[in-house]
Amino acid sequence: MKLIAARAHLAGARAVFLSLASALMLGACSLPLPDKPVRPEPYDLGPPLPLAASTTATGPALAMDSVEANAAIDGTSVVYRLLYSGDGQQPRPYAQARWVMSPPQLVSQRLREAFSATRPVVDVGMGLAQVELRAQLDDFSQVFSGPNASEGVVRLRLTLIAPASATQRLLGQHTVVVRKPAQTADAPGGVAALRAATDEAVRQAVAWVQSVPVPAAR
Repeated sequence: MKLIAARAHLAGARAVFLSLASALMLGACSLPLPDKPVRPEPYDLGPPLPLAASTTATGPALAMDSVEANAAIDGTSVVYRLLYSGDGQQPRPYAQARWVMSPPQLVSQRLREAFSATRPVVDVGMGLAQVELRAQLDDFSQVFSGPNASEGVVRLRLTLIAPASATQRLLGQHTVVVRKPAQTADAPGGVAALRAATDEAVRQAVAWVQSVPVPAAR
């Protein structure tokens, strides 16, 4: 009788264990799955600027180096500043928005495309151009003047020189500042405003370089 009772107790314990295990498995299956990590949205400057009717490069050759920039805008973050909060000098990156390349790379590409429509563009140091353009991107950010009011700001500093074997001659310096209003107070709105501001800054840069007299070849 004791053996039968022990077997019955063991069977009961086994049934309880199986019931608990089944309940735990069912509970685990009903738990919500963890969310997939959200990847930042990638942005670029959109299609190239429309070229002139004639795309033959007839102007004097231009040597162009890559655009330089300060550390705050030399990464892939989409940067904004809050002027109305009193710390507008502090750049802040959007968490879920990224440029596909750094802003100086994007602007370099835009400038080369625009200048190539009017003249040959070569790399610095090749000795094939009478003029050389150096560009510094000082600002490329969405600036908020209020919680719902912002604009894309592009500040581009240009230096044009005449390279020579021993010395370099300064031909001119010019700063282009363009502000375009953002339609929405978020990253997509800031990106669209910066696209428009960049295109206008590039147009002004090309017009300025074309206005500077090219020194005669020696």
